Amino acid sequence: MEAIYAFCVGILTTCGFFLVLRGRTFTVVIGLTLLSYAVNLFLFASGRLKLDGAAVLGQSVEYSDPLPQALVLTAIVIGFAMTAFVVILAMRSRADQGNDHVDGQIPEQPSARLSASDKRAG
Repeated sequence: MEAIYAFCVGILTTCGFFLVLRGRTFTVVIGLTLLSYAVNLFLFASGRLKLDGAAVLGQSVEYSDPLPQALVLTAIVIGFAMTAFVVILAMRSRADQGNDHVDGQIPEQPSARLSASDKRAG
């Protein structure tokens, strides 16, 4: 079970980093969201994965640690607020600049570069 859990955290982290490195703001926002999900799962796993553990002391012999659960709940709320802020920021950037590229400049297409170099050569 721990191996599958670690694999899922690794996949979320990898996909998040891949999307953060893209050139458009929407994919960056999705990548940051995936990274926050991966961090939440990692924090939750820090309290040890335990089956049939009671959340309240005295209800069972085994109990689950409430601190990682509180940290994850707080991280979810902060992550939601930051995602809403970044989406509004991306929408404003698109309205001001007219495109949704991270640096605000539309990259030059490879075919346009080839035709420009052909004109110079000829």
